This record gives sequence, structure tokens and C-alpha cells, in this order.
Amino acid sequence: MDSPLVLALATGLGVALVLVVALLAAVRHLRTTARGETEQARAEAAALRTRLDDLAERLERSTHRDAPAVSDAAYVITDAGRAGPPDRLDAVGLPMVADRVVLNAALGEPLVKAVALGHGVRRALSAESRNRIRFEVRRETRRARKQRRREMKQAWRDSRARAA
Repeated sequence: MDSPLVLALATGLGVALVLVVALLAAVRHLRTTARGETEQARAEAAALRTRLDDLAERLERSTHRDAPAVSDAAYVITDAGRAGPPDRLDAVGLPMVADRVVLNAALGEPLVKAVALGHGVRRALSAESRNRIRFEVRRETRRARKQRRREMKQAWRDSRARAA
């Protein structure tokens, strides 16, 4: 075998190896980042959940303490003629917001971000993506190899032309 051909083959294999190692490092970095962001989202959700529980407990205590005593007298007809149940009001007289609504607003955005990140990572690491990347790397390696062969042939022709 010609030594330039062996050198070109070794260089091509070296480049392919470097590309594979770089790809593996990138995948590992993405996986670590995804885990970190997922853990951070879970920690935020837990903190928000405890904060929401504390606020709900404080609100419950304040409504029990500050609520005026309501008698069940028959002459109180404030809800007469209404079809639905009476609205729940807090101590100030403002309508109460359900805990589910507050929880949905507080956890909605971080949860959506975490789910979207998980979907993206799962899609990036799918078999179809890996095959597409493998195909592109193989095609680029072949193209580079052909280009090097053309350059080597041209260099040989130039050196023979100078020698002659």
C-alpha cells in the first residue's frame, strides 16, 4: 500500500473518532443539563407547593378568626331567588379563588418547560435521530475522503510535472 493512502485513511479514521467522541460528549452534556433542569423544576414545584399550603392555612385561620358569627335565622333572605349556590367570599368580601386555580397558575409554566425539555431530549435521543446523525457523519466522512484523494492525486501530478 502507498504510505499517503495509509496516512489519509488513518487521518480519516482519526477525524471520525474525534467526531464520535464529540457527539457522545454533547449527548452526555445534554442529558446532564436535562436532569439538572428537571430537578430544579421539581424543587421549585415542591417549594411552591409548601408555600401554597402555608398560605392556604393562614387564609383558613384568618377566615375562621375574622368571620362574623352568622345566625341561621329564617329572616335572612340575601340569597333568595338565586339558582346556584352562594359565592364564597373571604373576610374582606372578595370572591375566593379555588386552590386548584392558584396551583395551576403557579406550577403551570415550570411544568410545561420541564415537559417540553423532556420531549426535546427524548426526541433528540431517538433511534431515528441517531440514525440520521450517523448517516450525515458517514456522508461527510466519505466526502472529505474523496476530496483528500483528489487533492493527493493533484499533488502527485504536480510533483511529477515538476520532476519531468
